[in-house]
Amino acid sequence: MPAQSQERAVRAAQTDAPPLIDGRLDEAAWSTAPVLADFIQRIPRDGTAATEPTEVRILQDTEALYLGVWLYDSDPSGITPGESVRDYNVEQSDAVLLILDTFRDQQNAFVFGTNPAGIEYDGQVANAGEGGGRFFGGGGGGNQRQQSGSGGGFNLNWDASWDVATSQDARGWYAEFRIPFSTLRYASGEEQTWGLNVVRRVRRLNEQSFWSPVPREFDQYRLNYAGALEGLAPPVQRLVQVTPYALQRAQRDYQAGAQEFDHTTEVGGDAKMQITQGLTLDLTYNTDFAQVEVDEVQTNLTRFNISFPEKRPFFLENAGRFSIGAGGADLFFSRSIGISQDGPVPILGGGRISGRAAGLNVGVLHIVTDELEGLQPQNDYSVVRLAQELPNRSRIGAAFMRRASDVTNDWNRTYAVDGALGVGDAWSFSSFLARTETPGLDGRDHAFDLQGAYTTRSFRGTLSFREVGEDFNPELGFLPRDGYRYGQAFWMTYHRPENFLGIREIRPHMSYFEYRDIDTDFVESGRLHIDSHFEWQDGMEFHPGFNWVKEGLEQPYEISPGIIVPQGSYTGWEAQWVFFTDESRMFSLNSGVNAGAFLSGDRVNPYGTVIFRPSPSFSGSIRLDYNDVNLPQGDFESNVMGLRLSYFVTPSISIQSLTQYSDRSDIWSANVRFGWQDDAGSGLFIVYNQANGFDALQMDTPLNRSFVIKYSKLLNVARW
Repeated sequence: MPAQSQERAVRAAQTDAPPLIDGRLDEAAWSTAPVLADFIQRIPRDGTAATEPTEVRILQDTEALYLGVWLYDSDPSGITPGESVRDYNVEQSDAVLLILDTFRDQQNAFVFGTNPAGIEYDGQVANAGEGGGRFFGGGGGGNQRQQSGSGGGFNLNWDASWDVATSQDARGWYAEFRIPFSTLRYASGEEQTWGLNVVRRVRRLNEQSFWSPVPREFDQYRLNYAGALEGLAPPVQRLVQVTPYALQRAQRDYQAGAQEFDHTTEVGGDAKMQITQGLTLDLTYNTDFAQVEVDEVQTNLTRFNISFPEKRPFFLENAGRFSIGAGGADLFFSRSIGISQDGPVPILGGGRISGRAAGLNVGVLHIVTDELEGLQPQNDYSVVRLAQELPNRSRIGAAFMRRASDVTNDWNRTYAVDGALGVGDAWSFSSFLARTETPGLDGRDHAFDLQGAYTTRSFRGTLSFREVGEDFNPELGFLPRDGYRYGQAFWMTYHRPENFLGIREIRPHMSYFEYRDIDTDFVESGRLHIDSHFEWQDGMEFHPGFNWVKEGLEQPYEISPGIIVPQGSYTGWEAQWVFFTDESRMFSLNSGVNAGAFLSGDRVNPYGTVIFRPSPSFSGSIRLDYNDVNLPQGDFESNVMGLRLSYFVTPSISIQSLTQYSDRSDIWSANVRFGWQDDAGSGLFIVYNQANGFDALQMDTPLNRSFVIKYSKLLNVARW
């Protein structure tokens, strides 16, 4: 692997004749730009030349960056196009990713990518891709199949305004990007140098290669290995954008006895203004998120809440600037605003300031939500988050969060400081210290966390310790449990055999975590996990794992109606096996089973998703999560089923549906969404929702039904 002192560099060429973004790369301007070539593999053979040649050229004018990518392929019939939908998992197709560290701080970056189907794939990197740290059994069931949230190390849910097009011929495939400077955030200055890396994936070889090499133990978000993009002259400008929307909704709540549909018309919108080149003000009025994809139903047999990822557009830009805490104790969780157990809470308005100012990462937010009559009063939410980045993945920061309603003595505050320290390439440490104030809670209201990690090419290990007081109450965060001390240790080794049954990598590992009551030292939860991951050359994996589990109940727990597990400590072994096939194939399977000890009895929990992708334009999947629980106190079953169908007319026009059933709620629901997307998630959306009970008395009559038409448009209204 080349040393970091051998940094690769390229200069962006100036052009007065910007190329047409059609994916053909036949304009004369491209011949004036230097060529980025000689890509180096990260996997499977790190440090060796890429199997297939790649060339990249970069142009600029006063409005945008232009990147042309020649992705040559000796077997063009083997190119895997992937799905034709924005933010499709590019690890399951051929793809190219561009990573721009615009402040060159080696911790934050913008990512733009595409696959041969011509999709827009974009996201934001924060904290060098390091999110909440490795964490097991975080009180919410430890569901490893959850989507990642928006406030961690990489925020895929962020959508920007840019253009890309692709084409393909007998020599390979080609991608052409236009990334407006107005989409990016950067420092002021006449000539700048940004961090740059380009990543190519050849899916049939399961190969990933980089222009600026990155060691195998890290990924593309390890920005200190990026090269240099020199000679940039981004404009010093201020841009004001508004995204108004109009919405027509018809809905009927049959369960509440509504005799007819309620018709409502709403207008509102968002505005975005660049205060400086690196600092952005976002405003929202009468915010509506009808176009946002619904959450997948999750099975939860624990006594703790589970979290879902943030997908609402207003909260997504620079979400990493607000992130503080670690997995299982997130001090700011934006879904605590505008979403409650009683349903969606109307957001009257608010604003966010995020970005960089005076060398600090800045996040300031204030939101006002309306009352839910008889359920919640009107509330104000405020967040201030500041952090100073230091060399080598290090930083120090502080945060303040507050909720206050219009009811006397109904408020909550959180104060926190945090820090991270990188030592060399291999060592990483992080910590936070926080306390809360809540009327009526006068006990221990503190929390602190310490984590350390060591990573090399053949070994990875972590140690963590956390203490959370019984009255620690971060109401703007996500805290599944309180009043505990938590410890966790993890190690994994990497073995890469040559020509052994087609196996690429074997990863034996072991971990142990434990929660203890902060007062009594009673073990509330514990798990010893012994496993080994077997990965084949095509990406298929098999994980035959075993767990020794311990669950302690300090009071009886009603796990299912009429079935109450008495207090006590319950231990035993369970199998936890996972198997998934090459997900780039027409048919693929992602499955697993948990079987063995469960509380006072045992459980068998097979789960899986079968995916069908006959073409880039269509995909379908069937998901099943089945639990057969046998306890001395009673037996029960729990099922979640889901059917997802998607048809993509173009990368911007799609029809998607999600039908789900959960027998714990005895409800099946359907969501059908037509989207004709424009810039940054705006456009036309038509959404239909329906929920029915499953028993014979409710199958013919919905519990609720709604039909929504929403149109929004991104407008550039001022520039100076």
